[in-house]
Parts: sequence; C-alpha cells; structure tokens
Amino acid sequence: MSEGAAISGDGRRALWVELARLARPQQWLKSAFVVVGPFYSLQDRPVEGAAFWDVVWAAFCAAAAFSLASSGCYVFNDLADAESDRAHPRKRHRPIASGAVSSGTARWFGIALMVGGAGFLLGLPMPEMWWVGLLLGLHVVNVLCYSGGLKHVVIIDVMSLSLGFVFRVMGGCAAVGVGPSTWLLNVTFFLSMFLAFGKRLGERRTMGSGEQAVRARAVQLDYSDEMLRMVVVVTGVATLVTYAGYVQERSEAYHLGFNLLWLTVLPATYGLIRCITLLEKGVYDDPTELAVHDWAFRIAGGVFAAMSLALVGLKASWGIFE
Repeated sequence: MSEGAAISGDGRRALWVELARLARPQQWLKSAFVVVGPFYSLQDRPVEGAAFWDVVWAAFCAAAAFSLASSGCYVFNDLADAESDRAHPRKRHRPIASGAVSSGTARWFGIALMVGGAGFLLGLPMPEMWWVGLLLGLHVVNVLCYSGGLKHVVIIDVMSLSLGFVFRVMGGCAAVGVGPSTWLLNVTFFLSMFLAFGKRLGERRTMGSGEQAVRARAVQLDYSDEMLRMVVVVTGVATLVTYAGYVQERSEAYHLGFNLLWLTVLPATYGLIRCITLLEKGVYDDPTELAVHDWAFRIAGGVFAAMSLALVGLKASWGIFE
C-alpha cells in the first residue's frame, strides 16, 4: 500500500470518528424518556392480547427514532452555533467548530440521521406509527425553532428544551398505545426545566458572566445568578412533588396497604439535591455530566433504577400479558 493510500485511509477513519462525535451518541441517553411510559405501563395491559416483547420492540423503535432524529437536530444546531461554540472552552472542540467536519458534509450527515430515525417508525404497527411520527415531527420542529431563535429568548429557551422531553415521553406512550398521565407529563416537564436551568447555572459557575459566557450563550445576559439559583430550586422541588404524585397514582404498586414505589422517592431526592450542590460549587457545567463522573450520583441513580425495575419491570415480566 502506498503512503498516499494509507494517509487517505486514515483520513476517512478520522472523518467517521468525527461524524460519530457530531451525532453525540452520549445524548441518546435522553431517549430513556421515551421508554418511561412503556415501562410503567407494563402492568396496565396497554394493548389487549399484546405480548410482553411487542411492547419492548415498540419502545425500542420509538427510542431509536427519537435518538437518530435528535442527533440530526444536534448537527444542524452545531452548524448554527459554530461561531459561538468557538468561544466556549469545551464546545470549541466540537467537530464543526474545530473545522474537523465541513459544513457541507455535516449538512448531509444531519439529513441522513433524520431519515434513518424516520425509518425506525416502519417497525411500528398502525395507527401507532402515525402518532409517533407526528410527535417526532413536532419534536424536530421544536428543536429547529430553538436553534433558529428561541434559544435567545429568556425562559422560553428552557421551556422549548423541556417540551422536547415531553414529546419524547408522549412518543413512547403512543408507540404502545397508552395515554400519558398528567402527573407523568408534569414530572417530565419540571425535571427537564431543572436540568436546563441547572446547566445555565453551571455554565455561570465555570465561565462567569462576562463576555466569553455571553458569546457562548447569549441568553446568559438576561439571567442572573440569583434568578438561576431560585428557579433551579423551584423546578427541583416541583420535580419531586410531581414525581411523588405520579407514584401515588400507581395503585398496582400497593402491597399490604403501602405503595412500595414511594421508596424510589428517597434516591431521587438525594440525587437531585446532590446535583444542586455540585452545580452551585461549579464542579460541573452540565447536570447530565454527573451521570458519568460523580460516583455518589451514579449510586443514587443505580439504586433508583434497580428499585424501579424490581417493583415494576420484573413483576410485570413475570405476570403480564400471559
């Protein structure tokens, strides 16, 4: 093999690595919101005569569709934010901002991701495919509106981001033919607002509120430290209250007169307060980073997931849809 061919091969591999980074696969964790509805509905017999694995497959198709479509939206968001990302200490290393991926290549890659996401809808039965497709379309429009200008409007920027998570939950519920409860939509909306406001507070702690911070996120000019601290606490409390309401609603979790799902409120409370504490100290500028880097938060999340799985998932898999 010639030296030129070797260099060309290395260049192609490097491009694929950068494209993978551009898709932000780590953000696919957000599609966990898609499977929340199907998971908690396992004992509700959402479709008469449906098999357990039919629900799992439908949830997977919906989650994959939202994951790939969201990745496509991230690509177009990075295209729009390339200039401001270059002023951010971490975002300046993103593929488009750093110049590793050209605008033209990124544009075609974003389109391909969205088409791939839509392709997973074909794995859903009718009419669920149309409902999930509608919600996926609304999600994409919302993200593009955010990138196109809503991200510069104080408070509306966070509400737009939070609405994207609500669409994810609704899409997951639609995939298995169940309606999301008001409590579920409330906890999703407030938790998403908590994460978004927490990210803005974290950025102010790590970058300050000067020119660099404003160039990285212009809407920071309209926020103050006091306001962000207040809304982080308010949305955090609202998240716990609405989650407690959702737990209260799950009547099938009662045993000997006690709702065992209430126990999951304990690790949820610890994890949320832990998140607020670290954001206030400026340890992280994004609450989602705690799931990767903070051992205490990971333990709380693991306990919450294990308890939920034991109280809902395993019980459902042993007895539902027989």
